[in-house]
Order: sequence, then structure tokens, then C-alpha cells
Amino acid sequence: MAGGNNTSTPIPPHSQPRLRYGDFNPTDLARRFESLLSARRMTELAERARSRPSTPAMSYSSLPAQTAAGTPLPAPAYSSLRNIPKLATPPKDTSAARFRSLLIAASQTPVNYENPGLLDEALKMLEDCGALRRLYDEAAEESQILQAQAASISDHEKPLWDEQDCLIRALLRWFKRDFMKWVNNPECSACSAPTRAVGMTPPTQEDRARGAMKVELYQCSECASYERFPRYGDVWTLLRSPKGRCGEWANLFTMLCRALGARVRWVWNKEDHVWTEVYSAHQKRWVHVDSCEEAWDTPRLYTEGWGKKMSYVIAFSSEGATDVTRRYVRDTATNGIKRDQCPDEVLMYIINEIRQMRRQNLSKEEKRRIIREDQREERELRSFVVSALTAGLEKLVISNVNTKRSPPPGPGTVGSGSSTVDIKLPARTTGTEEWRRLRSENGAADDQQQPDRQRHP
Repeated sequence: MAGGNNTSTPIPPHSQPRLRYGDFNPTDLARRFESLLSARRMTELAERARSRPSTPAMSYSSLPAQTAAGTPLPAPAYSSLRNIPKLATPPKDTSAARFRSLLIAASQTPVNYENPGLLDEALKMLEDCGALRRLYDEAAEESQILQAQAASISDHEKPLWDEQDCLIRALLRWFKRDFMKWVNNPECSACSAPTRAVGMTPPTQEDRARGAMKVELYQCSECASYERFPRYGDVWTLLRSPKGRCGEWANLFTMLCRALGARVRWVWNKEDHVWTEVYSAHQKRWVHVDSCEEAWDTPRLYTEGWGKKMSYVIAFSSEGATDVTRRYVRDTATNGIKRDQCPDEVLMYIINEIRQMRRQNLSKEEKRRIIREDQREERELRSFVVSALTAGLEKLVISNVNTKRSPPPGPGTVGSGSSTVDIKLPARTTGTEEWRRLRSENGAADDQQQPDRQRHP
């Protein structure tokens, strides 16, 4: 070649010198890798755009009439966003803030049961009245029967309940039949005649000291004297005066369960009822218990027996709180009420807040145990939703094909949801007929709307 041409001859790739360790530049390599990924992504997007069918341009004349009037169109339903998990969000409005205050105040109730002096006093009361020995004897007897029944089925069959569960079942029977007194209208203390309700009266300082924030007022039908009925919330007072309605019954019974060594929850329903849950270590789940009705493990009782419609059901324990509405309301279309106190994301925030308050002094091992229980219970609650949807689809298919196949377990199925024992659950038995009617708890056939008024559980 001519001597004036300085162009060098390229070196073949196989003869290029290899890079040494010191020549390696990770920053340059990362930049090249990002550039390749970006180019690949742009290529994919371009291919998708070419393969997408063309859409004619929208003209203003094709918009709905309400858009021209200023009403915005609804947001598109992005199917890809439907499965995004909800994130806990703090309350941002007055209604949600009030609901938060209500739930945090309610969460204190089971904390009161952790008073060692109170639990000792409760056990002493049970022992003094002869109930303690009776309860343990009945529990041992029932446990032996259940063990024998399980053994008759198979050597590997577990009994339905263990002895601790049977102890709470014995307490439930004794509490309902022999101990607690239900009060509709208190009788006149002067002449023992019936009374009629005339309204409310302010609580005295003594009433407040004993946990009564409201006092009902009654008038005697004979001597016209007035009778006050304080609604005590203090379990010390209820131990000495075991009478009342749902609130007093659930409060005292839950505390007695705790005194017998059970892990307990005080369950609050916004539609004016309270009851108990106890943890069965044998079944590894929380069990519904209603001392007013002597009901054990029948969570569908309220919606499918009483005909009650419910929105929020929150279970409180000394270890936190849980939204257990799905356990008690299986068919939300029929038995549910709109949950309008706050968005579900805010309720998640409030429940997490209560859990943090109650668990802050627990050991790491205790926290891990409770978290595992929370996760197990969440799977259980989700299974109720799936079971309800499956049962609804089966009923729809059966109705459409008009077969003679027996229907799937429906209203009245006993137990947590896995049982296939199908019985008709009863309407409420406690309280007067008029009182039950006003609360829409006369049975599932009662289609009346629940009155929007101040009720007294």
C-alpha cells in the first residue's frame, strides 16, 4: 500500500489479546447490560404495538351525554390491578377516627381479665359454691367418652375435643343453667311486681365506679315506684351480682373461661351482640361459644338461625384483635350489612395498631407463635369464603339441571365449616318476644330490617 496511508490493518478476533483481571470494568459492564435490556424492552413494545388491532380514533360526539354535563366517566376496571393486596392505611376522616377510638376502647376488655387477683377471686367463687369439682369431673367424664368414640373408629382417630375443651363445655352448661340470671325487666324491689321500661337515667358516681356507664329506668306496674337497672361492665361487680343480658353474660363468662386456664377472646359485633371465643389447642383453632344460648362451635347461629344481619365482627384478646366477620357471615349477599365505618385498609391499620400495643412486651418466641396462629386463622377464614362460593355454585347447578341429588350443606351446618352435619339452627331463645323482634333475631325467616336505633345488648 502507499506509504501515505496510515490506516492500520484490523486484528482478527481470535488474535486479540485477552483481558487481564486489572482490565475488567464492572461499571462499564453493568452499563452495557442495562443498555441491552432497554433495547430488548423497546423491541418488545414495538412488536406489541404492531400486532395490536387498530382502534378508530374517538370523537367528542361519541362521548356519553353525562360527560358533556360534567359527570366524569367511571375509572376503567384494570383486571391486572384486582389482585393487588390491600395496604394498611391510617384513618383520614372523622368517621374512621371515631371507629378507631371505639375499637381501641373495646380492646381493653379482655386485658382486664389478666388481673391475677380477679382470676383468683373467680376460682375461689367456683370452689366455694361447689362448682369447680363438678366441672372437672364432668370434663373428665366427657373426655373419656370422646376418646372411646374415637378409638372405636380407628386407632389413629383423634377425639373431637380434649379435656380442656370439655372443661369449658362443662362451664358453659353450668353458667347457663345454674349460675347467671337473664334480666328482661327487673322486678320491683318494693313489691316484686313486674315493671315496664320508661327510658334511661344518668349513672351515679357509685354506678360509674362499678363500671356502669348507662342505667335503664323502669316503673312498677303496681306501686308505681321506679327501679334502676345499671348495666355493669366491671367483672368484679358481676361476680357478686351475676345477672344481666348479653353484655354482662359474655363479659363474666369470658373471664371465668380465662380463670380456668383457657385462652379467650371477647367478640364484639357492631349490630349489638357480644360473645366468646376460646382457643382449642387440640383443634388448633378458635371456637365460638355463646353463654346466652349455651352454644358451642356454631358460628352460623346468628345469621342462619337468628336471621341476624351483621357488618363487623371483631375478636379481641390480650394478644391483639382480629376481624373474624368471615367466620360468622358466610353469605354476605343475604346476611351481610354494608361495612361503612371505614375502608378495609383502615380497619387493617387499626387491627395492626391494636396488635402492636398488646404484643410489645411479649418475647420473640411468643410473637412468632402468635404470628403463626394468625396466619393459620387467615387461611381458615379464607376457606369459609371459598366454601360459601362453592356451595352457591353447586346449588345453582343443581337448580339448573333439576337433578335429584341431595343439596350441599347449606344453612344450619354445625361447626367451623368443615363439618357436614346439617341441622336447622334455632332462633334466639333469650329475651322477650318483643325484644327479639325489635332486634331482628326471631329467626332466619324474619325478613324485617334491623331498626336503626340505640340497642342494649
